[in-house]
Amino acid sequence: MSNKIKYQLEFPVKASPQLLYEYFTSPSGLSEWFADNVNSRGEKYTFIWDDSEEEAKLLVERSNEKAKYKWLEDEGTDYYFEFKIQVDEITKDVSLIITDFAEEDEMEEAKMLWENQIDSLRQVLGA
Repeated sequence: MSNKIKYQLEFPVKASPQLLYEYFTSPSGLSEWFADNVNSRGEKYTFIWDDSEEEAKLLVERSNEKAKYKWLEDEGTDYYFEFKIQVDEITKDVSLIITDFAEEDEMEEAKMLWENQIDSLRQVLGA
């Protein structure tokens, strides 16, 4: 198995932390921007895109703060993906910080994919 590199992306988002949180923890919220369809049973989530299906486990969930998932295919590794909400104490600006892992030669493509996904999220939010 090749080594993946951890990276973080930060996106300003014009939405309350409570609303944003729903979009990355509820199957209906995730279905609106992240995948074509999402189902969950307990902490196991099934993400469906066109003809492919990926399963992930919800590892950490802190209300209105963050959600951390691990793809089941990455079991036994340190790889995960995380949505973290950060609120600037002074300006109250809300940012979404994405943490993910990608192989070095796929890093730019992975970052572009997240940028497209967050653009979809912003459209859903009307922000």
